[in-house]
Amino acid sequence: MENKAYRGHVLALPYPGQGHINPLLQFSKRLVSKGLKATLATTIYIHNTMQPQSSSSLQFDTISDGYDEGGFAQAESIHAYLNRMETIGSKTLADLIIKNKNTANPIDCIIYDPFLPWALEVAKKFGIFGAAFFTQTCAVNFIYYNVHHGLLKLPITSTPISIPGLPVLELEDMPSFISVPGSYPAYFEMVLNQFSSSDKADAVLVNTFYELEPEAVDSMSKVCQLLPIGPTIPSFYLDKRLENDNDYGLNLFVSDSFICNNWLNTKPEGSVIYLSFGSLASLSNKQMEELAFALKGSKFHFLWVVKASEEAKLPEKFVEEIGNAGLVVQWCSQLEVLSNKAIGCFLTHCGWNSTLEALSLGVPMVGVPQWTDQTTTAKYVQDVWKVGVRAKVCENGIVEREEIEFCIKEVMEGKRGKDFKKNVKKWRELAIKAISEGGSSDKNIDEFVSKFVNS
Repeated sequence: MENKAYRGHVLALPYPGQGHINPLLQFSKRLVSKGLKATLATTIYIHNTMQPQSSSSLQFDTISDGYDEGGFAQAESIHAYLNRMETIGSKTLADLIIKNKNTANPIDCIIYDPFLPWALEVAKKFGIFGAAFFTQTCAVNFIYYNVHHGLLKLPITSTPISIPGLPVLELEDMPSFISVPGSYPAYFEMVLNQFSSSDKADAVLVNTFYELEPEAVDSMSKVCQLLPIGPTIPSFYLDKRLENDNDYGLNLFVSDSFICNNWLNTKPEGSVIYLSFGSLASLSNKQMEELAFALKGSKFHFLWVVKASEEAKLPEKFVEEIGNAGLVVQWCSQLEVLSNKAIGCFLTHCGWNSTLEALSLGVPMVGVPQWTDQTTTAKYVQDVWKVGVRAKVCENGIVEREEIEFCIKEVMEGKRGKDFKKNVKKWRELAIKAISEGGSSDKNIDEFVSKFVNS
């Protein structure tokens, strides 16, 4: 029987995707370090796939999205998935709250991913404190906020685009749902619906840190109670205050860490290009071919994550021909790789988790964004944070080998390469300071906890 008295009990509810689960899991660990009990509730399918192990203060539980056997892959469309998840998820979330009601630690707060705005309605039904947790950059969130509230009219007919707190943006710098009208309408509706009830949330959290996006945070703070609480990266790589926190702990894919580390440890410092396009991206055969030839042409060592579903797109005999110059794996522990001294450059899709990890671990980048928020993040990588370059896309939508090779060489040995390394080291130091005791994010976490806990 549980009888330990915690300061409070938080239920964290992420959208069921790797890039949304990791930040909320890490934030839950932070809250545990502040004396709270935390429960991370994933869908039944995700729970069965990841098989997380509960501890005394960080526990795992489930809700249902209505697709318990196969998750999102079972649904006929994103629209159908989200509708069913709202119906079934609302009921099973309520059941979870009721299950905890008569325990020593009933749920005091629900932290929900705004991709699931209905979770706030459930929280309010039970009189529970509700906090929205945004997993993308503050800048991207504020763009969507402006669109949702009609402050930025679509389609955009004139450029450049000026939004308070953001750099001047061209159309290609906007999230792809905006720059390519009509693309993925269900997803676009989902990102805009993040703001359908956020004004009713008791707190709004965002996975960034103030020093990284001060102007965007200040602008968005004028319209909602914004608390930057990031970076949500395992403590071992930042402030080292959380015991045994050296990994996210939940993975949808099996990592080849042993192979990666052994290979990297044979390579000189700063000599390896690391490539990964995240858990969702699917590249065309042509783009895979251009990447492969660019890597061979660059003459640098490289470690390339190619998911099993993408392997057939590699040029014939590519893996055999590269020999020990490169290593192709299906998945890896990205944190371990980025923190290895052999890594000199990260060729990335500019997903926010990957970008935040690179900034926090001091690795310059080549941005090859694919869709959604990645184009805006790539703009910041090159022009705001000045930690890398964004590869130029041809009219056919492909980044060609010559461009990729040029970008790699620019970061690894070009004139701007030293500045990129110096700048990214500065951001790493600021990230550590923000999450350390008394830092901006640490103070915001304390403020957040004080809102629903009687200290």
